[in-house]
Amino acid sequence: MKTQARIALILLIILLGAFMLTLSGCSFKRITKSKNIVYQKADKTSAEQQLNVFAPKKHSEPKNVLIFVHGGNWNSGKKSQYNIIGGHWAKKDVVTVIVDYPLSPAADYDAMAISVARSVKWVKENISQYGGDPDKIFLSGHSAGGHLAALVALDDHYFKNIGLENPLAGLILIDAAGLDMHGYLLEEKFEKGNTYLNTFTNDPITWKKATPLYHLHQNMPPMLIYRGGKTYPSILKSNEKFIKALQAYAPKTPYHIQKSKKHIPMITQFFNPWNGRYEEIVEFMKTADNKRRMPQDKREAAVGK
Repeated sequence: MKTQARIALILLIILLGAFMLTLSGCSFKRITKSKNIVYQKADKTSAEQQLNVFAPKKHSEPKNVLIFVHGGNWNSGKKSQYNIIGGHWAKKDVVTVIVDYPLSPAADYDAMAISVARSVKWVKENISQYGGDPDKIFLSGHSAGGHLAALVALDDHYFKNIGLENPLAGLILIDAAGLDMHGYLLEEKFEKGNTYLNTFTNDPITWKKATPLYHLHQNMPPMLIYRGGKTYPSILKSNEKFIKALQAYAPKTPYHIQKSKKHIPMITQFFNPWNGRYEEIVEFMKTADNKRRMPQDKREAAVGK
């Protein structure tokens, strides 16, 4: 018995040692956290908006940048709920920015999208101070945040209105809601006062303007799209319609369906630093950057490849 106990103890020590070595490769990397940075000052039409930046402590060369837009049905959520994800990304050598934006009913979808665009502009102008590469900015969002990220990335008027050419190297959607908001609201026929109508108005023409599906074009940033296999039916339907429409522009867009995942676990999976999505997204960033660096004629020929 003593021999067996000794062997068991030795095995435990070996396993713990291996575990600690694994951790040292990523989780013990030192990072900086810069919180509550104002990217949009308050004015007569909007409240002050802030963002958090998570960055590797050491940065010998500029890093990829990920901007994350949280979900919450367009009427709830805050950046601090996702600080853990910011820390995980920073430990993987990605400078990460998590943004707040105005929420319904105080703001409609357009005001939210304007704020997201302004957060991207702040990143473009300031992220080099944190070790980020202003030419390698990737925009991502979950749920309602996915809708806003897609709308800003695809409808270039949001950037043009603030004096900026679309600076995005890529778009990463995580169980995004509202990709076909027009179709969803037409089907549901909500009564006046519904939270979605507070956000998107009662006007079907506005619903179409708010729908990323209707803003697809040839020169949009490359995308990586995730959907939960057990997500809400409305998200499933709008994602499938979005992917179908993408065939005319980028038919090889990576589209990963995580069969066992419901809507909320699609984002909480990132609370685990060893989740496989991290590696996939880093690889996507490399591929998207390579395409971006192609000459214009070759890049157009490579759309969807």
